[in-house]
Amino acid sequence: MNLLKSDPNQTLIWAAIAVLAGYVVYQLAPVLTPFLSAAVLAYMLNPGVDAFCRRGVPRWAATLLMIVLVLAMAVLLVLIILPVLQQEVLHLQQKLPQLLGRLNQLVAPKLSQWFDLKTDFSANALRNLISSQWTSEDIVTTVLQSIKVGGLALAGWIATLFLVPIVLFYLLIDWYPLLSRLEGAVPRRWHSQVVEMAAEIDGLLAQFLRGQLLVMILLAAYYSVALAIAGFDVALPVGLFTGLLAFVPYLGFSVGLLLAVLAALLQFTDATTGLIIVGVIYGIGQLLETYVFTPRLVGNRIGLHPLAVIFALLAFGELFGFAGVLLALPASAALLVGLRRIKAMYLDSDWYRRPPT
Repeated sequence: MNLLKSDPNQTLIWAAIAVLAGYVVYQLAPVLTPFLSAAVLAYMLNPGVDAFCRRGVPRWAATLLMIVLVLAMAVLLVLIILPVLQQEVLHLQQKLPQLLGRLNQLVAPKLSQWFDLKTDFSANALRNLISSQWTSEDIVTTVLQSIKVGGLALAGWIATLFLVPIVLFYLLIDWYPLLSRLEGAVPRRWHSQVVEMAAEIDGLLAQFLRGQLLVMILLAAYYSVALAIAGFDVALPVGLFTGLLAFVPYLGFSVGLLLAVLAALLQFTDATTGLIIVGVIYGIGQLLETYVFTPRLVGNRIGLHPLAVIFALLAFGELFGFAGVLLALPASAALLVGLRRIKAMYLDSDWYRRPPT
């Protein structure tokens, strides 16, 4: 205890504890994913819970109501996309021979002409290729490995799906007591500065969420209208799915593009024309999202340069995986507040302002 009575020792001890805590958090990043996801959702849903509480609803009931509303929206999104996906898979199975024939007519001659590759796109050729590349032992080994890896991943996702609502419920119930405990743990000499920074971060995150919501709405409208003008029967569900999942970088775009490609192959008589249309629509959409919507509506709202937005997505994704991608921009907004304070302290320091001797 005597070590904690001297300021130099206190600084070293608490710095070591902070480094150790950061290392533990980094190592446990996959385990912390459901807790981080629940914390983000709690921050987003807490204003709604407060609104219900102001109308006389008990906090536990308001919390359950908000969670049920979010789950209902997720289920509604699944119900919108699953029938479309099932329909396209059935059409794909029915038209697979026709698609392979088109590939033989369009792609195979080009491969032979440009790369001197003789390719046969047919069911028999695919079966022969599989049988020549895989022996029965290889197939069994590959299947067992896939089941093992896929089973672990599926078990992890299922555990996360069950754990997130539970953690979210307790976080929302005890939201203000938790904030009060965190505030009480701040050293008194830094209390006012930390509270001021927290308020600034809260304002930035609120602007970020509003900007991200605008991006999702604009992208959903763009893809739905563009696909409808191009004559796609599944324009509305595919467009909504692509736009509403834009909060997960690259996921909504990738899945929406896949669905649109399948729709083009199954719906258009000239598959090449359909694929070109899809490429143009989604290419323009990606340019709008990357260089117009996200930088202007999200990046500028939190004070991040477009290059900083891209760097944050890549850096946090590399460090923390999928959870890092989700938290990249909000965490960058929080870090930005700290960097601004450090810059202000640096510019106001004697070391910076001292004139040359």
